[in-house]
Amino acid sequence: MKIRKVAILGPSKRFLSGVSYYTIRLSNALSAYVHVRTILFRNMLPKRLFPGWKRVGENLTYLEFDKRVEVHEILDWNNPSTWLKAFNLMKDCDAVILEWWTSSVAHMYLSVELLNGIFAEIPTVIEFHEVIDPLESSILPIRIYSRVVGKVIRKLADHYVVHSEMGKKLIGRVYGISLDKISVIPHGLYDHYKRVEGAKEKLGIKENFVILFFGLLRPYKGVKYLVKAFESLPKEVLEDSRLLIVGETWEDRETTKLIANSKYRNKITVVNRYVPDNEVSLYFSASDVVVLPYTRASQSGVAHIAMAFGLPVISTYVGGLRESLSKYKGTIFVKPMNADELAEAIVKAYRNGRKRFSPPKDLSWNEIAKRWIKLLNQL
Repeated sequence: MKIRKVAILGPSKRFLSGVSYYTIRLSNALSAYVHVRTILFRNMLPKRLFPGWKRVGENLTYLEFDKRVEVHEILDWNNPSTWLKAFNLMKDCDAVILEWWTSSVAHMYLSVELLNGIFAEIPTVIEFHEVIDPLESSILPIRIYSRVVGKVIRKLADHYVVHSEMGKKLIGRVYGISLDKISVIPHGLYDHYKRVEGAKEKLGIKENFVILFFGLLRPYKGVKYLVKAFESLPKEVLEDSRLLIVGETWEDRETTKLIANSKYRNKITVVNRYVPDNEVSLYFSASDVVVLPYTRASQSGVAHIAMAFGLPVISTYVGGLRESLSKYKGTIFVKPMNADELAEAIVKAYRNGRKRFSPPKDLSWNEIAKRWIKLLNQL
């Protein structure tokens, strides 16, 4: 059967995250080929439980849905009538895509899947952005809930999509899913940000070489190793460099303390908040290298912004980053949790000057959409 109408369930811009951006970009890309009905979460959990609750509802992005996409922001975590509304919007579609990144949406997905199984039997695909969130896995009741309910939800789906071969093996092992029911479709580039001229001057940066870490500060992001690497740079490189750490601190108090006590604190700029799109463009335009010092990772939206800007990327050789960045000629891979090797990579990027690189063509959203359409038609 040829797919004509697709429903996508994911987060709205109200609880803005990387998955919100992804939902918009995927919806827009697919709308060039099929009718897309995107059903969004209006309220995902009690707002105060969201680590970034103070910014909930703020207009932080200029990214919008294509006018061809039919958008319904209706789902509430505590209102079963909205789950029924979501199913009623799904039931005349040819396929459903559920974006999975947190167990806080598990009960809503379970409800719409049960309704689908009883009344419609529409082919359903779960797209994994996380197998289990690191914060959730550290809290015993949530970890148990996520595993149990997650397994039930996944048994009800017809197919699964991940962004890397590593992710495929991981969810197959963790949830007992047959590998022939899992497809790998890469994460598209976040190329909607525009370069800003004179960005260093606008930020008041006098150094020639800017090292950027961008994203939420969480322990598994490994930022403490980046700070240690920065402190160990050769004197001539250190004097000409600025470490720019841009991201909201969630759990990583160790890193913030390390920065505060650093003898090179005056060479480190910390922007401890979630930044809107216009500032994202500014920080990436001002930077000369992006560092992803993660100790574990399934994927990174930051890497896909960096590639879109053509910036060199220093990344640890972990998880899905190995695959998503292996085709990008601007990548320097290092071992995780190794500040010395990280420092050597920074020096190498410094010596290379301001060389820019072309992103892999297979990461364009049009190519991503074609792979999705092929998969959905097979279902």
